[in-house]
Amino acid sequence: MTTEIMITLAITSIITLIIGYISASTVLRKSIERKSENILKDAEKASEQIKKDKILQAKEKFIELKSEHEKFINSRNQKISDLETKAKEKDSKLNQRLEESKRKAKELDKKRENLSNQLDIIERKKEELEKVHTRQVNALETISGMSAEDAKEQLVEALKGEAKTEAMSLIQDTIEEAKLTANNEAKKIVIQTIQRVATEHSIENSVSIFNIESDDIKGRIIGREGRNIRALEAATGVEIVVDDTPEAIILSCFDPIRREIARLSLHKLVSDGRIHPARIEEVVSKTSKQLENEIIETGKRTCIDLGIHGLHPELIRMVGRMRYRSSYGQNLLQHSRETANLCATMASELGLNAKAAKRAGLLHDIGKVPDDEPELPHAILGMKIAEKHGEKPDICNAIGAHHDEIEMTSIIAPIIQVCDAISGARPGARREIVESYIQRIKELENIALTHPGVIKSYAIQAGRELRVIVESEKVNDEKAAAISFEISQKIQNEMTYPGQVKVTVIRETRAVNYAK
Repeated sequence: MTTEIMITLAITSIITLIIGYISASTVLRKSIERKSENILKDAEKASEQIKKDKILQAKEKFIELKSEHEKFINSRNQKISDLETKAKEKDSKLNQRLEESKRKAKELDKKRENLSNQLDIIERKKEELEKVHTRQVNALETISGMSAEDAKEQLVEALKGEAKTEAMSLIQDTIEEAKLTANNEAKKIVIQTIQRVATEHSIENSVSIFNIESDDIKGRIIGREGRNIRALEAATGVEIVVDDTPEAIILSCFDPIRREIARLSLHKLVSDGRIHPARIEEVVSKTSKQLENEIIETGKRTCIDLGIHGLHPELIRMVGRMRYRSSYGQNLLQHSRETANLCATMASELGLNAKAAKRAGLLHDIGKVPDDEPELPHAILGMKIAEKHGEKPDICNAIGAHHDEIEMTSIIAPIIQVCDAISGARPGARREIVESYIQRIKELENIALTHPGVIKSYAIQAGRELRVIVESEKVNDEKAAAISFEISQKIQNEMTYPGQVKVTVIRETRAVNYAK
């Protein structure tokens, strides 16, 4: 009984649930349907609104495009109208020009007609004049008994003779005047040149004086048993005379460069206080290098002062060496500078190239200062040196021809020759004896250098003594005596000299080691 009740209750519950579910699903379906209807209605309303908005936008866009199109059409119409207006104006101007050209053409036609009429009148008058001229010529021929051609020939011959006479007279007067003017102008140019470039001259000699503070220094310079002074003379090739002259030492040598090296070396040794043979050789070596640098600087300063550019470095060095050379007693650098200025001034007066003339004037005696001295005239040697170092042909010709060793082909060559003579011809500028003395001294040294084993040779005491230094490894004592005799005999046979020449051969052996 209980079971049946429970089954009944269960069935009832299930039925109730089914009925409830069916009722709920029905209510839910109706609710969903209502919501769907509401959504559809809202969507329809929204689509209608969107449609209206799009239509409005399309209308506005259409109105805007229409307005822009109308503006474009109006602008194009305006441009077309302006172009039509301009075309009409051009057409009007062209018509005016056409009318003007027609009017001018009519005027030209009238002028052409007038000219034609005038030419006809001129032709008629010309024919009349020719007839009158023919009648007059015939009348003259009848009166004179000569034809017109014969009269013309006689008149021409008479005029020719008269013209020749007058021309010859005029030419002669012109030549005389030109000669007088040329002489006056040449004198004027030379005088002006000399006056503008006047300089003082210093006469070089073969002796330098080295001043010292006290006579006590003389003993230090001489050294023990004279070793210091002998070392200094051997290193420099200069004779050092230490006598009773107060506070002075005499340096004697024909070569100014050697004298300058000796003077500077002595100054350094005395200032330093250390005077011994090794120190002397060191100081002389440094002084020689220093003087070489000074020579180059002197050459550079000279070129800068004269405004000469582009010289080869070797030519600049040789210009600096001129400072320590003399030409007949006249300082060679001073002479060359003066000649350069004279040449520049004279070339300017003559309307020639002043820079080229100045350059040639500076280099004209460059053949007097080479390191090696071949047996050539200094003008030819200078020309070859200039050619070797890239100077122009006109400069080289002026250098080589300034003593007439070669033919002058350059227009500045005679100027160099004249200015060289002007510079050397002044009173007191040169002394012939100095040049011959230097040549004799050089020959003495060269004779000694021709013997094998000779390292150096120095002519001292104004050429009265020749000191010859030989290599101790190649020359023994007996050979040294033989070399001294041979040199003296060669000097006696080949040279002309006053007094006698003492030949001293020095053979010295040194052993040098270093403690480390």
